[in-house]
Amino acid sequence: MTFHSMWAELLPIGRSSASGGYRRFAWTGADTECRTWFREQAESRGLTYELDRNGNQWAWLGDPAAGDAVVTGSHLDSVPDGGAFDGPLGVVSSFAALDELRARGAEFTKPLALVNFGDEEGARFGLACVGSRLASGQLTVEQAHRLKDADGISLPQAMAAAGYDAEAIGPDPERLSRIGAFVELHVEQGRALDLSGDSVGIASTIWPHGRWRFDFRGEANHAGTTRLADRRDPMLSYAETVLAARQEAQLAGAVATFGKIAVEPNGVNAIPSLVRGWLDSRAADQPTLDTVVSGVEKAARQYAEAHGIELDVVRESFTPVVEFDHALRDELGRLLGKGTDLKVPVLGTGAGHDAGILSGTVPTAMLFVRNPTGVSHSPAEYAAEDDCVAGVTALADVLEGLACR
Repeated sequence: MTFHSMWAELLPIGRSSASGGYRRFAWTGADTECRTWFREQAESRGLTYELDRNGNQWAWLGDPAAGDAVVTGSHLDSVPDGGAFDGPLGVVSSFAALDELRARGAEFTKPLALVNFGDEEGARFGLACVGSRLASGQLTVEQAHRLKDADGISLPQAMAAAGYDAEAIGPDPERLSRIGAFVELHVEQGRALDLSGDSVGIASTIWPHGRWRFDFRGEANHAGTTRLADRRDPMLSYAETVLAARQEAQLAGAVATFGKIAVEPNGVNAIPSLVRGWLDSRAADQPTLDTVVSGVEKAARQYAEAHGIELDVVRESFTPVVEFDHALRDELGRLLGKGTDLKVPVLGTGAGHDAGILSGTVPTAMLFVRNPTGVSHSPAEYAAEDDCVAGVTALADVLEGLACR
């Protein structure tokens, strides 16, 4: 099966006719369809299919217990109305790269595994990379059980409803100990490769990043009868904080985004009693990120005090800077530059990935495929077919160098 035919099969699943974007949220019907597709691809190639205790899917060529395996893959879930490429490009490319290696007659000396990690985007439960965090022990069972979606459904309830054993979740050190190297291919979420004119690049680092919840509590009242001077409107403090986040990030050369908001009672003619906003902030290094977030919180508290608003700030998730394994990164550069004078560009990224979560446990590396728009987490996300094929070839070259004679 070709890359193009696999891509065409996957493309309609979970796509919104209204937005053109994808709504493949963890443990929903669209997610189940994607998982079924992964299993069918694995079995059609004679691979050994496994579902681990955390709902991550694995397809093995060779003996999983042999150790020192080379693993590749990504995820199939999406953000709300996300693009087609973020995650699925890496999964489809992993199957296509295996097909190319078999066509080359490559002889594998190490086990090879393809993986689809569950709930990478965190769109439903608010925490990214749940599957890899659980496997690596970075998310405890107790913490996972407390995760709930907007309808109050807990992660275990959602998994059980989708037919999975939610009581089995937890760290999976034995499985991770089998992995000698993990290489994730991903569409670039930026324009560095487009600006350099390269189809494929190698990741150097993932910026430290996190999510903070700001709860502004005021007093609900009538929008038509309450004098401006008598109001305790938390929306004002929230709005001022959004502007402060933009200013702090701009001054520091970082990024900060309030992209999600919940309002109570959420009536057109009612002054809110609660405005809850989620801050996503990322920077090239930890001190810069600390400066941005502390600056935003300081400004928020000043605005809240000025308007008689109570404020709570809760850090919901955090990932420190990820330095991808230098030896593996250099080996990827050597393999991709073999026989040429060309140097494959090496670039950092502000986006989190399963490869970043696993980097503390196993040697990890990433390949990026050019995104000419630079747009991601949007239906406008894009990669040209020629660049996708170049990504498959690059991944096949890497896997051949790492896992074959």
